Amino acid sequence: MSLFLPVQDFLQASAEIPVIDVRSPGEFLRGHIPGAHNIPLFNNEERALVGTKYKQVGKEEAVLLGLEIVGPKMASFVREAKEMSKNGKVLVHCWRGGMRSGSFAWLLNTSGVEAITLKQGYKAYRRHVLKSFASPYTLIVLGGETGSGKTEILASLKERGEQVIDLEALAHHKGSAFGALGQQPQPGVEEFENLLYTELRGLDANRRIWVEDESKSIGRVFIPPDFWQQMKQAMMFRIALPKEARVERLLKEYGCFNITDLEASVLRIQKRLGGLATRQCQDALKIGDLKTVAEITLTYYDKAYTHHKEDSGSCQRIVLEKDNPQEAASLILEQMKTSS
Repeated sequence: MSLFLPVQDFLQASAEIPVIDVRSPGEFLRGHIPGAHNIPLFNNEERALVGTKYKQVGKEEAVLLGLEIVGPKMASFVREAKEMSKNGKVLVHCWRGGMRSGSFAWLLNTSGVEAITLKQGYKAYRRHVLKSFASPYTLIVLGGETGSGKTEILASLKERGEQVIDLEALAHHKGSAFGALGQQPQPGVEEFENLLYTELRGLDANRRIWVEDESKSIGRVFIPPDFWQQMKQAMMFRIALPKEARVERLLKEYGCFNITDLEASVLRIQKRLGGLATRQCQDALKIGDLKTVAEITLTYYDKAYTHHKEDSGSCQRIVLEKDNPQEAASLILEQMKTSS
């Protein structure tokens, strides 16, 4: 008889026992428990066929079709599960914790692998994930105009023992029109939420957590509304770095990309830049004058930033004369001590 675990117990067990997601590859790609292995009972086309049979004919015929599809795969399922099992155990789930995970767990249990099933399936996990973002966190937001080195400052804070979540790293995007350059493809919104939850779950909720100031969206993904509201109300440290230093940082970060990709990024914001500024950027790109491009686009981003964030939570400025993330981290922590 299969053992069923509720979400929190299932996730706790997943620290030691591998997770098998038996949903279709398409479902898995849309979003899954981080670290889970996909052994699909049906591929995308097979799942569609079984679903159509269920709707048009009925459950009994759909089950028979499912058995015909799964039968030839059963031995490979067992072999794959045995290879990844830990001490003869695996964790299994499907969408609702119904027939797919139940039949897969039965197969493994009868073949000598102990399969523990997620009660109510991935659907219950998703409810748990979304609910978690309303839990109270002690967030501190690091803000500043584009090119202020916020990501490196956060990394320096982490090196000093602070809890940090790099939202842009989770999103595979740096947040601007140029933010996708050099990044892996972005996760979907659902997968981004799962990744963020996993990061939060690994931190101490009783200690402060640092995040970078972001818009609601980071590229094509969105920060969960409940978490976004907490970010808006959180204390902020805003980095003030001279524009010249920020231009130099942007040249180091983006100067390695080819002109075609840089021009495509400029064209994404041409309506906001305006026709003249866009043409100036294009002309500068043609002659390799990346500094002019950085100066023009920073003017746009600086104006946009003045309309963002500072009026919500309390805000303290950290004024720097030069680009030095380590110094910035030290000043922030010193200011935290004096203000506490």
